[in-house]
Amino acid sequence: MADLKGIPVVSARSGEKYLTPQGFTAIRDGIKASAHGEAVVAGAKPSWLRAPLPAGTRFEAVRSVVREHRLATVCEEAKCPNIGECWNAGTATIMLMGAVCTRACRFCAVDTGNPRGWLDAEEPANVAQTVELMALRYVVLTSVNRDDLADGGATHYAACVRAIKAVRPATAVEALTPDFQGSADAVATVVDSGVEVFAQNIETVERLTHPVRDPRAGYAQTLGVLSAAKARRAAVLVKSSLMLGLGETAAEIEQCLRDLRGAGVDIVTLGQYLRPTVRHLPVRRYVPPAEFQALRQLALAQGFLECVAGPLVRSSYRAERALERNNAGLY
Repeated sequence: MADLKGIPVVSARSGEKYLTPQGFTAIRDGIKASAHGEAVVAGAKPSWLRAPLPAGTRFEAVRSVVREHRLATVCEEAKCPNIGECWNAGTATIMLMGAVCTRACRFCAVDTGNPRGWLDAEEPANVAQTVELMALRYVVLTSVNRDDLADGGATHYAACVRAIKAVRPATAVEALTPDFQGSADAVATVVDSGVEVFAQNIETVERLTHPVRDPRAGYAQTLGVLSAAKARRAAVLVKSSLMLGLGETAAEIEQCLRDLRGAGVDIVTLGQYLRPTVRHLPVRRYVPPAEFQALRQLALAQGFLECVAGPLVRSSYRAERALERNNAGLY
């Protein structure tokens, strides 16, 4: 069996180690099976977390292209609930540098391992072809953390951006990057490639950064990366994202928003954390839509250009509409 790109799919249960087609070991879903997960304490999912089935003329056309050309997007592989809405709008998210992350954040189900420097040299050209075939107006490039690479993959990001711009100069590109271990040089490499938006997710409030995020990640480190992007090119839009429902307080959310704005962040997204497996962190609370709306108003009052907030919002949700000042149409 192979995936959309023709790479053999390795059979492994969640939490088990397996050998990747590139020859290194990884852990399925990022957290070992021996780790004891906590019980979910928030109860059954509320009705507002139900997403409509994806449909629409443009969605069907994009899906047909994806199938025909064996393309891969985060939208499908992460089973994003907003895939129909985004694809119909000509927006999609593509993951770079493989599917194995060097970190093991306790909210994330991406496989964990050490790729030992492996990269697909053909990826920039293939990504550009994907964007061209899908006729995307806006593309989000994201990736796993690649601490095994000297620059964290910044040069590879830049090559992908330049390849896209060469074939579709009008397509806006958002780079949702790793933290590059805080390297300002790596941030500059990505910003200088021609992106319209530079993003790095802070994920949670300062008190919960550990254990929510891998020990190699950091609250101050992410703020430094975001600040470096804005300092490198003032015209670039800087963006970050915060998950809610992990046990944070209202005061902590407000402080996090202040910290992000102080780092030069222009756009922030707020969404509900959902537990991917029983070994990941439990959901402490399901945040109601009215509370998301109140937090959006708080963020706008702090000076953000836009705050896209809602239970099903993800960091790339309707990214092309972020400056329309309408909560990306969620009203």
